[in-house]
Amino acid sequence: MNRKQFLQSSLAGIATIAATSTGLSSCAKTAEKKEEQPEEKKPSVELNLSFQEGITPFEELNQKLDYMEKLGIVGFEPGGRGLAGRVKEIQDALKNRNIKVSAICAGFEGFILAEDPKVKAQFDSTMREIVAAAGELGSTGVIMVPAFNGQKPCKPHTLETRDYLCEQLHELGEYAVKCGTTVILEPLNRKEAFYMRLVGDAAAIARDSQSEGVKCMGDFWHMQEETSDYGAFWSAGTKYLQHVHMASRGTRKMPGEDGDKDNYIDGFRALKEMGYSKYVSFECGSTGDKNVTVPAAVELLRAQWEKA
Repeated sequence: MNRKQFLQSSLAGIATIAATSTGLSSCAKTAEKKEEQPEEKKPSVELNLSFQEGITPFEELNQKLDYMEKLGIVGFEPGGRGLAGRVKEIQDALKNRNIKVSAICAGFEGFILAEDPKVKAQFDSTMREIVAAAGELGSTGVIMVPAFNGQKPCKPHTLETRDYLCEQLHELGEYAVKCGTTVILEPLNRKEAFYMRLVGDAAAIARDSQSEGVKCMGDFWHMQEETSDYGAFWSAGTKYLQHVHMASRGTRKMPGEDGDKDNYIDGFRALKEMGYSKYVSFECGSTGDKNVTVPAAVELLRAQWEKA
């Protein structure tokens, strides 16, 4: 290779290295820009708190609702007994308020798994009456338990009974859809019910009922028998979870009254991941002054929701 060829070869190599370096530098800058970009924020999920009728320190409905508004409570969970006769009263009381009816807490007579035809007929008529009233109120659904431990004679816990329950719920769920609401299955702990004790069981029955009008719920008090709050809620998933009940975890009082036991962050994390947009409703008593324990409970839940 002569001197001229050597110089040409060297210059070409330098140019290649320079071009490569420029490319690498450009890639590095692009990577830096990507790293500098803020992480995409997940959509925020609001904690929609609801009170059952007995939660506030007041007796009169409008006083209860005034108190709830001051605390930023957006859901009202009335009892189902006599609800048909209260529809106008509740509608009038909620006018111009930022509060809506959440779920309806039972209130029917009889039970769906009764062996006695008269008891079953009581359930059918009174439950449908409450479902119709729930629809008028724009409620998310009517809570029901298939059978409590003390309700007898009751159909046995067999696959045939489960099939029967799904058939009955299909009819009831389709009626609820026509009324613009749902039926919400509530699993209970073993001390209160032998049938349907886990959230996942309730969700599976809702699924097998083959009606959009049949859903389920979770109750932090009863969910202590679950493997975890997180797993319990996800076992229902976004399709079936329609309502949540809240209480302290030792004595079923106001959240916070049982100290460190009252930790709901694991369950709240699941609800936030699911984008749960319905209600978390207080179903509990209180051993202290409600003017103190109720606001403290609300503050505790909002703080834990933020941490979840």
